[in-house]
Amino acid sequence: MEYEQLGNSALNVSKICLGTMTYGDQNTEQEAHMQLDYAIAHGVNFIDTAEMYPVPPKAETYTRTESIVGSWLKKQPRDSIILGTKAAGPRRAMHWIRGGPSSLDRANIRAAIEGSLQRLKTDYIDLYQLHWPERNVPMFGQYQFDPSQELNDQGQQREWVSIHNQLETLAELIDEGKVRYVGLSNEQPWGVMEFVRIAREYNLPHIASVQNCYNLINRGMEFGMTEVLCREKVALLAYSPLAFGHLTGKYIEDPATKGRVTLFLGYAQRYKKPGVVPAAAAYAKLARSYGLTPTQLALSFVYHRWFVSSTLIGATSMQQLAENIGAWQVTLPAELLQAIEQLHLTMMNPAP
Repeated sequence: MEYEQLGNSALNVSKICLGTMTYGDQNTEQEAHMQLDYAIAHGVNFIDTAEMYPVPPKAETYTRTESIVGSWLKKQPRDSIILGTKAAGPRRAMHWIRGGPSSLDRANIRAAIEGSLQRLKTDYIDLYQLHWPERNVPMFGQYQFDPSQELNDQGQQREWVSIHNQLETLAELIDEGKVRYVGLSNEQPWGVMEFVRIAREYNLPHIASVQNCYNLINRGMEFGMTEVLCREKVALLAYSPLAFGHLTGKYIEDPATKGRVTLFLGYAQRYKKPGVVPAAAAYAKLARSYGLTPTQLALSFVYHRWFVSSTLIGATSMQQLAENIGAWQVTLPAELLQAIEQLHLTMMNPAP
């Protein structure tokens, strides 16, 4: 395993981060602990979770994942684990999370962190992330900014908690020792730059990272965001490197095979777009022509991109987890990378 400094923070994270969003729904507590033990034994020191997990989010399962991670974490040497979690914002209709939540204001952020600390059985979070922006932005399969969404039913400008105020609250948590560093998730270039600009101008916490979707069929990060990350020293945490299993090839061979796509119908609309299946099939065929599994191709591609600091992987079985971590050792030759680019130019970003 290799390690990399996370943005301009003092955190040195493994290039693979273990995602936990299946714990408490698709995976039992015992299975989750086995995965965590295996990942740590193979050099992973970075664990990511969120208060709303597991997914898909439901009132009856909300917070289970953090509790499961916490029951494992309390038995570990805390300073050897880099732990990230996330506060849910108000843009999604999940009334069971803090009554809405209505905003990412001081009260909501503080309530979120206190709940996470209790469930995770720790005194501090290494990387505390805002799960998605409070303001109007395209998210989770949306890809066009719609300014009409800025207005409420009365035609007035919707109010949202300013980035400055969000950063002030996060600064309080850092000063109190509850959080070491802060990050964003599902964010757009304008948002990252605003967080960076305001932090610099008002001496508030600099954003260490942004956790966004990135994979062979969603390379939108390369359009504008990579320059921001490079120049402003913000790390990318790439999630969904296997595109909800589409890039493993399993849905090509059997569209009804067991997985999140078939278990949770209507979830992950990002991957319901018409170009997803042809593109996934093309990448699977390319992988096999080089003696690789589709999973190895998809993961190695993301693992070794120059702008990816760490890649979040998830699994529902130990076999999947072993293959995912083992793919770190796969190096894609130059001619294969060129072939990937040709496919990309032919069928660019079918799952934005």
